[in-house]
Amino acid sequence: MRGLMMDTQLMISGLLRSADRNYPDREIVSVTADNPRHRYTYRESFRRTRQLANALNRLGAEPGDRIATLAWNDYRHFELYYAVSGSAMVCHTINPKLYPEQVAYIIQHAEDKFIFVDLLVVPLLEALADQLTGVEGIVVLTDEAHMPKTALPNVVCYETLIAAEFEQFEWPEFDENTASSLCYTSGTTGNPKGVLYSHRSTMLHAYASCLPDVLGLSGHDTIMPIVPMFHVNGWGIPYGSLLVGAKIVFPGPKMGDGETLQALIEEESITIASGVPTIWLGLLSYLKESGKRIDSIKRLSVGGAACPLSIIEGFRDEFGITVCQGWGMTETSPLGTVFSLKSSNKDLPADEVAKLQAKQGRGVFGIEMKIASPDGDELPWDGVAFGALKVRGSWVCSGYFRLDNASPLDEDGWFDTGDVATIDPDGYMQITDRTKDVIKSGGEWISSIDLENAAVDNPKVAEAAVIGRYHPKWSERPLLIAVKNAGTDVNKEEILSWLSSRVAKMSLPNDVVFVDELPHTATGKINKLALREQFKDYQFPD
Repeated sequence: MRGLMMDTQLMISGLLRSADRNYPDREIVSVTADNPRHRYTYRESFRRTRQLANALNRLGAEPGDRIATLAWNDYRHFELYYAVSGSAMVCHTINPKLYPEQVAYIIQHAEDKFIFVDLLVVPLLEALADQLTGVEGIVVLTDEAHMPKTALPNVVCYETLIAAEFEQFEWPEFDENTASSLCYTSGTTGNPKGVLYSHRSTMLHAYASCLPDVLGLSGHDTIMPIVPMFHVNGWGIPYGSLLVGAKIVFPGPKMGDGETLQALIEEESITIASGVPTIWLGLLSYLKESGKRIDSIKRLSVGGAACPLSIIEGFRDEFGITVCQGWGMTETSPLGTVFSLKSSNKDLPADEVAKLQAKQGRGVFGIEMKIASPDGDELPWDGVAFGALKVRGSWVCSGYFRLDNASPLDEDGWFDTGDVATIDPDGYMQITDRTKDVIKSGGEWISSIDLENAAVDNPKVAEAAVIGRYHPKWSERPLLIAVKNAGTDVNKEEILSWLSSRVAKMSLPNDVVFVDELPHTATGKINKLALREQFKDYQFPD
């Protein structure tokens, strides 16, 4: 027997219609290359979004076409999110920090019909001009006064493109499983792989993100997504914000600038912000140097890499801010786990709570997870056993775009994340390593992440990475590669002494090497592949 309920479709355009009716006067504030502080309302944003949808139709874009963006977090990129997907096209966000050859591959593989590019990213496309043969037009996200001189063919100014269009647009109705957006992974080996999200998966993800024990978004909040909109749809924040009617502040190309972030937080009374650990390390450093504060912030959402305890304690002790670490990946849209304190943990001492915050959090409803042994057997949630982390759920990918023969699922429909993890009895999951990064020494596994976090908690260490190198007795031992904080001096013995009280004896690195900087991927993660290549001939002193 079927229930007698309406069969309406979950569609991204529904967010626009709801927010336009219920929250028309909420603000969207942006920093852009052509305006240090752009400000308008939801109502004005949605009017321009409808004009953009009409412009896409006039350009000849059709349902299913991939429309690419190479852009930072700002109001024009936001308009593209909704106009493209709402018109049954696919919003294909591309990371402008990728290697040029990767950008070219992604554009060609996706068969993008049009590219919308930020003013500051135009030189990247100019360098790739001869590889854009399938692209029918390029739209620069600026006004006529700031249009660059360029030899790129078929270039149009964004503001000119939408200015003459009608302000009314009837959003089409279609199946909720229709593709809405496309994001390519930024792996360090092989070509990037495309993850194709649907309207249904995106909307379910948006509902989940707003739950109190997830991101806890509310119409009373002012939210600043520092995580790039080209990185897994900005962690879904551009959708969740409209669902609840929150004020949004976009930092544009200034997402790594501590001074700009502090000013935005203070002047716009931001309550929630999201970003990777390097962003928060930079902001903490700026706040300490300047003596300025960010008292409006209630929560910081952290993901993309393991969050050092120094970040958690720094924001807690100095500003009373809760750091909520989460875990996810491009293939999970990305929400998988987020820190929230269970009612049974509410009376724990602050230091014990911080240890839980340093884990990756508890599962979000909509995502199932388990850890498995090398033989595929499910392991207990006891906080001791660790194994391959596998997930499944309504916003987990079932395959990769135009790679039909490369299913990422096992025979039972689980997605192997490539992470090694433990899960404790309260459901807190902790990533101990990537499968390819775990160090196997004398039959024991050593977590490079634990070592890295412990090293970075030293105030003289700016950044650290651990890789396994060959050892004649133990097969493999950890090598710590560290970057000193500016104006400080520290040696190997001091670091090893610091670590000796924080990690197990068997996990202590056999050597510490200091470098001026560490290599990073386009999403800001430490590039372990490059480090292994750099130190491929390394031999331990012993």
